[in-house]
Amino acid sequence: MAYQAHTDADRQRMLDALGITSVDTLFADIPESVRATGLDLPDPEPELLVQRRMTELAARNRVDLVSFLGAGVYQHHIPAVVDAILSRGEFMTAYTPYQPEISQGTLQTIHEYQSMLAELTGLPVVSASHYDGAAATAEAALMTIRATGRNRVLASRAIHRHYLDTTRTYLGGRFELDLLPTSPDGTTDLAALERALAETDRPVAGVLVGQPNVFGVLEPVGDVVRLAHAAGALAVSVVEPVSLAVLATPGEVGADIAAGEGQPLGIPAQYGGPYLGILATTETLTRQLPGRLVGRTLDVDGRRAYVMTLRAREQDIRRDRAASNICTNQALCALAATVYLATLGPHGLRDVARGGAAAARRLERALADVGIERIHTGAYLNELTVRVPDARAVHMRLLGEGILAGLPLADWYPDDPDLADALLLCATELTTDGDIDRLAGALARHHPVAA
Repeated sequence: MAYQAHTDADRQRMLDALGITSVDTLFADIPESVRATGLDLPDPEPELLVQRRMTELAARNRVDLVSFLGAGVYQHHIPAVVDAILSRGEFMTAYTPYQPEISQGTLQTIHEYQSMLAELTGLPVVSASHYDGAAATAEAALMTIRATGRNRVLASRAIHRHYLDTTRTYLGGRFELDLLPTSPDGTTDLAALERALAETDRPVAGVLVGQPNVFGVLEPVGDVVRLAHAAGALAVSVVEPVSLAVLATPGEVGADIAAGEGQPLGIPAQYGGPYLGILATTETLTRQLPGRLVGRTLDVDGRRAYVMTLRAREQDIRRDRAASNICTNQALCALAATVYLATLGPHGLRDVARGGAAAARRLERALADVGIERIHTGAYLNELTVRVPDARAVHMRLLGEGILAGLPLADWYPDDPDLADALLLCATELTTDGDIDRLAGALARHHPVAA
């Protein structure tokens, strides 16, 4: 159907029907300071000049760095079949198919995604899908509030800072978000959690904990679940999906909800996305789960068929009763994760997790040899936090040498003196011994202890 723009008469008819005089009235709830205004765009230019300008901008990207950056986005080998499938015209969309009779292929891929993520997380119900790990974590927090009728959420400070910021925005001042401190080993302080849960005048809806957490440390999620449930609260495990190939799953430790970022599952590291928000839960909480659900059934002729199921969801009901009002399905990213998982299989994914862990151990030993030690003593998988005096300046100098030395944690925790000289480093199966030797040698030249 050809696109036809609305005429001035069309718009006036809409305004008359609504009983308002201006479209601006529809946006009165948005503060004027943050409303969209006219775009500051340059004048039109010839196509050749625009191409040259874009080429110059693209050339500013650095693709030659030896990278030890993780912090929520991870570089893994992506089999060629992933891009080959994604490039097929049938799948070039992020949107949910609403006509199952002509969308069986896309619906099946969403169902396969849900099935694989259910196996990976150990939880039976998976939605498809959310913008990113931050949005999924925020939705998980809101699920605990709806399910319990309580207004307070506890979250470990060792959850990714972007996730915490997004969750705080979602809660919007209507609900409380209290952060739990960490112990010297880098795990969430269980004693502080017990004290917070014991405040009977401020009952807790849910407890959020990362696995692994933002420092790369493995959390005692089972203990967190036990304490949360004893206080009548729900437990949310914020996961890194590759780690689930070797760690106990959220379902195995009794978590009620799993949230996380699906980028490590076949999606390239990109500046700002698009990424994939994972959200899984128990059957009891199915009605609280935002997003899409695709089920498998039989058609009138007894043939296997895929359909949207439990459709009383955000796109179909009154806004004030919706589980969520942010409902775009990242179906293309979910397809990438599906093809990636199907290609590797459980043994291949386990090899990816073990390869990163082995590289991280080699990295730790190489840094210890030049006098650089871990800050946290807790067990870790493939990310670790080390202390480097004047970390931010050293980080910048190493960029000039072609090395991206992780993330200076002072950027995320500017008021924490224990992290003022901390670098968060990551290794994956792509990290070579040569990469490790190069980083260790460079840090030795800049590190006062080694010098």
